[in-house]
Amino acid sequence: MQSINNKALTEELDKLLERLRVPSEYAACLTGGSFDEARMLQNIEACEWLTGALRGLEVPNLDPSYANIRAVKEKRAELEKLKATFVRRASEFLRNYFASLVDFMISDKSYFSQRGQLKRPDHADLRSLDKNCLGPLRKAYCSSLNLLLRREAREFANELRTSTKASRNPTVWLEASTGSGQNMNNTDTSTVSDAYAKMLTIFIPLLVDDSSFFAHFMCFEVPALVPPGGHANGNKTGSNDDDTNDDDLGIMDIDENDNKTGKSSAELGALNESLQDLLDGIQEDFYAVVDWAYKIDPLRCISMHGITERYISGQKADAAGFVRLLLDDLESRISMQFGRFVDEACHQIERNERNVRQMGVLSYIPSDCIKLIFATLATRMEQYIQGQSRDLVDQAYTKFVSIMFVTLEKIAQADPKYADIFLLENFAAFQNSLYDLANVVPTLAKFYHQASEAYEQACTRHISMIIYIQFERLFQFARRAEDLMFTIPPEEIPFQLGLSKMDLRKMLKSSLSGVDKSFSGMYKRLQKNLTSEELLPSLWDKCKKEFLDRYDSFTQLVAKIYPTETIPSAAEMREILSNM
Repeated sequence: MQSINNKALTEELDKLLERLRVPSEYAACLTGGSFDEARMLQNIEACEWLTGALRGLEVPNLDPSYANIRAVKEKRAELEKLKATFVRRASEFLRNYFASLVDFMISDKSYFSQRGQLKRPDHADLRSLDKNCLGPLRKAYCSSLNLLLRREAREFANELRTSTKASRNPTVWLEASTGSGQNMNNTDTSTVSDAYAKMLTIFIPLLVDDSSFFAHFMCFEVPALVPPGGHANGNKTGSNDDDTNDDDLGIMDIDENDNKTGKSSAELGALNESLQDLLDGIQEDFYAVVDWAYKIDPLRCISMHGITERYISGQKADAAGFVRLLLDDLESRISMQFGRFVDEACHQIERNERNVRQMGVLSYIPSDCIKLIFATLATRMEQYIQGQSRDLVDQAYTKFVSIMFVTLEKIAQADPKYADIFLLENFAAFQNSLYDLANVVPTLAKFYHQASEAYEQACTRHISMIIYIQFERLFQFARRAEDLMFTIPPEEIPFQLGLSKMDLRKMLKSSLSGVDKSFSGMYKRLQKNLTSEELLPSLWDKCKKEFLDRYDSFTQLVAKIYPTETIPSAAEMREILSNM
């Protein structure tokens, strides 16, 4: 057993010693190698090894039990010394290199404007690097910085979520309508969208700056790096009336070659590919914040959507192309999450409809559901709108209301006897809950008017049925007479079976004797099964008007067919109704 342990310990120590060994060729490059272009690949390789070696001596890459070993500490210090030496030498080389290059350019008069000839300054020589070493250099830079950015974003996002205090709002918005007692609180969750805004505020400018610096530092020749109104790579803008076009001043390009479109496209493609390497993976931490916010309060997707839109409109430079893609992906993620919430709410409405079919229409109080959605949900949604998130909310309204209207019709069909009462009460509740918002939100105004039309239609059908039931004989008589008016002269109708003057007198006696009691019965029928008492006065007024209109038409019909017969006038009926 002892020998096994010794062997295992020896193997572990050998591995540790291997990690502590500094290859002589890398040590030579880092401490005294040349920076000539021929040696650039060796320098890059040495730098990559040094970065990996330093990272390998840090926890968690290194077993914590080894971290405090004297040899490890000494080796870490040695590597830090190598790093400092190389950075000092590289910085000194670059200072001398650019200084000598600038001195050379200053001594050459052909670089400057001369009498009779203006020349645009060209700093291409200052940015010239061997293309063979530029590719590996770009990849090494992107790989290293990507690790740093992802770690920074991950730690920032984790701390942001940990330090943000917010109570979770219910996501099952409609359960209260079926009696589950879900507490519809209005907890302030603004800290959630504020946290998301902080994530963008900190990292979007950083990513843009890093992208722009990378594009400049690594010598990408792309149009986006030229200030607005300037020229990319010496290209002319093609506009002769733009005050910012320096070609109007007769300035000549140094290389006098304007055909660089293909080169710019290739450079832009290479830049975007490098930016993908530089920033790829960081989006996952932004997604994590969006998903976390959605779980706390799905409606905060509206605020986050508007915040993201503002940043999208502000990112125009091609050097920040990946940042724009990141923002577009975030916007899609937010829209997807909000769509999940809308779909779930719609499914809840549909589930309620199936429950109602099992329980019966009258055991369901749907106006609670409608008030819940549009007094609470819609009001909060309006409060959260920022910038371009108006369309997102309007689409949600369209989906909500469409499924609600369809569901109301399905529930009504479950029991035709009470269908119109059910519909008119619900559409009235919809209008009442939506009145204030409909005055300021065009999309809701459209649905308000639809509900108003549906309410009027349901009222008309219900009132017509009540009037017909209470005065069935009178209006049946009138309908038969009206139908015959299309085929025979009015004077012949009294000689038809069941429509004689005697039949008219009998019908009037049975229908209008004690008409005040008939009106009272009509009112009681209207009142019966109506759960919304506040609707009764307006419905009774509609009922009286409908009856008087029909009765007035009846008196005119009698005057044409039975001119010698006397019947109570419409004015008399109006007087009786007004005194009730």
